[in-house]
Amino acid sequence: MRKVAGTLHHVEVYVSDLRRSAKFWGWFLELLGYSKYQKWRSGRSWKLGDTYIVFVQAEPRYLGIPYHRRRVGLNHLAFHARSRGQVDEITRHLEEKKIPMLYGDKHPHAGGPDHYALYFEDPDRIKVELVAPTS
Repeated sequence: MRKVAGTLHHVEVYVSDLRRSAKFWGWFLELLGYSKYQKWRSGRSWKLGDTYIVFVQAEPRYLGIPYHRRRVGLNHLAFHARSRGQVDEITRHLEEKKIPMLYGDKHPHAGGPDHYALYFEDPDRIKVELVAPTS
């Protein structure tokens, strides 16, 4: 199968605590249809189609400056949901896991009246967005 030029091959994210991040991201990515892909001492990955997401333990010498999405660099990762129902299902999972939602007072329309989405943060405060299709 020929790959589409310009599409993402993979995203690699360095994390402060690999065990915590793998637990956090695993349930979410697997609900979206990703499968466990790779596992090694300092990393884990999940794959969906031709794209995979990698989480790697940051070295101790780089842990002193915490991540903040408003600094130069990655702001957030946004994923397509199958439906509004899937956004609602994952919202319930967040509540069960006691993971705080961002912009809860505007949920599910924090991105505007025509944008049905869920926003939350991973353990390192990387913002995650799950967007329902518009039709």
